[in-house]
Amino acid sequence: MKVSHSNKPVKSHTIVPCYEEEINTEIISQQTGFKKISDFKGESGELYSLIHPETAKKIILIGLGKKSKNEHCGQAIRKAVFFNLKLDGALTIYAEHLDAKTLEHAAYGAALAFYNVNLYKESKEEKKLEEVKIITSLKGAADVIKRGTVMAGSTSNAMNLINLPSNIKTPYYIADYAVKSGKTHGYSTKVFKGNELLKQNLHAVYAVGKGSENPPAFIIMEYKPKKITANTKKIGLIGKGISFDTGGISIKSSTNMHYLKCDMAGGATVIAMMELAAQLKFDQHIIGIVPTAENSVGGASYRPGDVLKSYSGKHIEVIDTDAEGRLVLADALAYMVKNYKTDTIIDLATLTGSCVATLGYFAAGMFTHNDQLAASLYESGLSTGDKVWRLPLWDEYKPYMNSDIADIKNLSSVPVAGATTAAKFLEVFTNKHEAWVHLDIAGVSFTDSELYKSRTASGYGIKLLTDFLTK
Repeated sequence: MKVSHSNKPVKSHTIVPCYEEEINTEIISQQTGFKKISDFKGESGELYSLIHPETAKKIILIGLGKKSKNEHCGQAIRKAVFFNLKLDGALTIYAEHLDAKTLEHAAYGAALAFYNVNLYKESKEEKKLEEVKIITSLKGAADVIKRGTVMAGSTSNAMNLINLPSNIKTPYYIADYAVKSGKTHGYSTKVFKGNELLKQNLHAVYAVGKGSENPPAFIIMEYKPKKITANTKKIGLIGKGISFDTGGISIKSSTNMHYLKCDMAGGATVIAMMELAAQLKFDQHIIGIVPTAENSVGGASYRPGDVLKSYSGKHIEVIDTDAEGRLVLADALAYMVKNYKTDTIIDLATLTGSCVATLGYFAAGMFTHNDQLAASLYESGLSTGDKVWRLPLWDEYKPYMNSDIADIKNLSSVPVAGATTAAKFLEVFTNKHEAWVHLDIAGVSFTDSELYKSRTASGYGIKLLTDFLTK
C-alpha cells in the first residue's frame, strides 16, 4: 500500500471529497464531467458513484458535511477507499480544495482503509488496489500527508493488538511487542514480569493477574526528544492493559464476553503513541506505562473481600473482582507520580459500562480538575473526531468509595454514577497531581463498524492525543 501526492491531474478512478457548500460548483463539475448532480447533497458520510462521461473511469463523491467541520473527512475517505480496494492499479483523491488539516485527515483515512482485520482467515479477501494518489498543490503537502500516513500506521498497529485473540495476546506478548516496537522506532522499554512485580511493590497488578496461567507484566516506555531544555514538557501516558477480562471470581455474563479481548485498548493506544512520538519526533519527553494482566478464574485468583496492598502503600478492599482495571491503574498512577515528575498525566482505560450508558459510542468520558487541560482536550476531540465529554469529579462522590477495613474499596456502595466513582478511586493514587486526566474509553475503543461484520477496534485516542500533544 502506498499513499502519495501529486499536483498533476491523473485520469484514473477518482474520489472527490465534497463539502455541502461546494455541490454543483466548478470544482465538482471539473472532476466529474457533470455540470449538475441533483441527487448528491454532500452530507457527512454520504457516498455517490458515477462514471465520467469522457474517461469512463469511476468517480466516487463523498460528503464531508459543512466546510467548518473537517473531523469526518478521515472516516469518509477511509470508507470510500475501503469499498474500492478491488479496483486495479491506483485510485486518485482530488484534494485541491482541502486545507492542511483536512488533507491530513484524508491521508490518514486513505492509509487506514488498507488495514486488514482478517488476521486468521485461510483465504484472504482479494485486494488489487496498490496506491492512493492525492492530488494537491498545497505548500508542504508531502509533510502533511506523511504525518497522516504515519498516524494511520501506528493506529493500525494498535488495532491489530486490540483485535488479536487473547490466546495469542497474553500479557507477556504485549510486553514483548512493546520491547520490539521500542527497538524499531527509537524509544526505551523496561518490563517487570511475573513475581518481579512483587519485588517492585506492584501488588495490585500482581493480584489481578495471579489467577491466570499467563502471568502479569508492567511495561514502562520512555521517549526523549533530541534536545531537552528547562521548557521541555514531561508527559505521562498510562493505558489499561487487561489482555482478557472474565470478571474473575465475580464472573461476567457469557453473552458478550468474547469482546473482552479489547480490555487492553488503552494500553495499545499508549504503545501506539510512543511509536508516533518517536517517528514524528515530538517535542515532549514522554513516559508511557501499561500495566497488563489477564483477569481470569483459578485457584489463585483474588477474591471479593480480599484486601490488597498497592504500590502507593494504600490498602484496597476488593468488593468486586470485575472492577480490576482500576486496580492495575492504581499501581501505574502511583508509580508514575513517584518515579517521574510529569507536567501532565493522562490515563486511558476501557473502565466502566456506566460511561457507555452515559455517553454511548460517540465520546469518551473525561475526568479532571484541570479546566485548561479539559478545554484543550475537548477542542482536540472536536477537531479530530475523537470526542471527549467532561463528567463530574466532585468530592460529593468520594464517600461512596469509603471502606471500613481498608483505605478505599474498589467499587462504590451505591449503584449509580459508576464512571465518576471509578474516577474518584483513581484520583486517590495520583497524589493530588494538578494536571491529571482520566479518559474512560469503554464506549469508543471497540465498536460496530459499517466496514466489518462485527465489533472491531476503532483506533480511538491516537488522533486525539497527537493533536493535543502537537498543538
